[in-house]
Amino acid sequence: MEQTSMFMDHDVLQPLAARLRPQTLEEFAGQAHLLGPGKVLRRLIEGDMISSMIFWGPPGVGKTTLARIIAGRTRSAFVDFSAVTSGVKEIRAVMQQAESARQLGQRTIVFVDEIHRFNKAQQDAFLPFVEKGSIILIGATTENPSFEVNSALLSRCRVFVLHALGTEEVTALLHRALTDSRGFGGQKVVMPEPLLEAIAVFSNGDARTALSTLEMVVLNGDVQADGSTLVTEETVAQCTSRRSLLYDKKGDGHYDLISALHKSMRNSDPDAAIYWMCRMLEGGEDPLYIARRVTRFAAEDIGLADPRALEIAVAAYQACHYIGMPECSVHLTEAVVYMSLAPKSNALYVAYEAAKKDAAQQIAEPVPLHIRNAPTTLMKQLDYGKGYQYAHDAQEKLTAMTCLPESLQGRAYYRPTREGVEGRFADRLSEINEWKRKAREGK
Repeated sequence: MEQTSMFMDHDVLQPLAARLRPQTLEEFAGQAHLLGPGKVLRRLIEGDMISSMIFWGPPGVGKTTLARIIAGRTRSAFVDFSAVTSGVKEIRAVMQQAESARQLGQRTIVFVDEIHRFNKAQQDAFLPFVEKGSIILIGATTENPSFEVNSALLSRCRVFVLHALGTEEVTALLHRALTDSRGFGGQKVVMPEPLLEAIAVFSNGDARTALSTLEMVVLNGDVQADGSTLVTEETVAQCTSRRSLLYDKKGDGHYDLISALHKSMRNSDPDAAIYWMCRMLEGGEDPLYIARRVTRFAAEDIGLADPRALEIAVAAYQACHYIGMPECSVHLTEAVVYMSLAPKSNALYVAYEAAKKDAAQQIAEPVPLHIRNAPTTLMKQLDYGKGYQYAHDAQEKLTAMTCLPESLQGRAYYRPTREGVEGRFADRLSEINEWKRKAREGK
């Protein structure tokens, strides 16, 4: 029986993704928009003109690898920082070493993975050294740096957006893993092309996930009499039974997907709306969050064009609260489809925004005396409620009394559309306004 020895080749013990980590730009997969011939980042690297930068992109696209390639290509020292283990004291100590090295002609690249996890004090500790050129900072983040990186530090860095790898790029990477001596090139692996493509699709553009999955299916493959390893469809299916969707409930993906759902419903596209909703639910989103947003949509984008939309949305929220996932998925689907197909009106949203603007910017006028409450004798003596007209006493259930402050007389915030049943509300409002006009003119 072969035993593991401390003298064994360390590379053999490394995961496939680590063994196949690209060492040069030529080996690097994807990001042709930045690293293709003549593209901006490639020109900066090849011309040795790099400056501090931020790599923003999803997991598994090579942010760390690219930083290491840049350090090797520009012959710079490479320092890898962790937001978990590095405090301000540790940052400053390394920065001082980098400054000393700079004075001796040695350039230092400081790589900060998940820079969005560094607090303000930690990020600020880099700032003076970035400003005077003691270091070249390369930060990596899966979050929008506009929100997660201090503005002072961000202004001194160029932001490069890295994209998820395409299926063809991932498939090519898997082919290399099967033939490269650092991967499975030393053994015969029989694996049909469609299975490689299935793993590429499963990886969702994440090279690390793709290589880890390939390693799993090969290690679980069927060893044949000739020593080769046969990977079957059944093995791949077992290792890819559930894809881990790229979804951060507090990150950009969260807001991008809820935006996609909202705008699909607004555009009366039930198929797209169902898809984006499923992406969120299957990614682990709280169904109550989606139900709350659907409830908001019912008033903001449908309103009185179909008042029943709000009832459907609230009922869906209650169903989600009562029974949870996965059972409530069908209730949310019902609500999302109803919202998509309902007539649309944003008149209520527009009315509120217009009134809010006046409430915030106009002088806060006192409530007109005639519509103030007068529960005490003193208030009555001060004319609170004097001249108030009780609508229920009138045959038409209407009066000509004005209720807005003097400076806002004549303002019209709610302007109903003719969509759905809101046309009936438009007709009713028109009748009311005409009756009041005639009553005030004494006609």
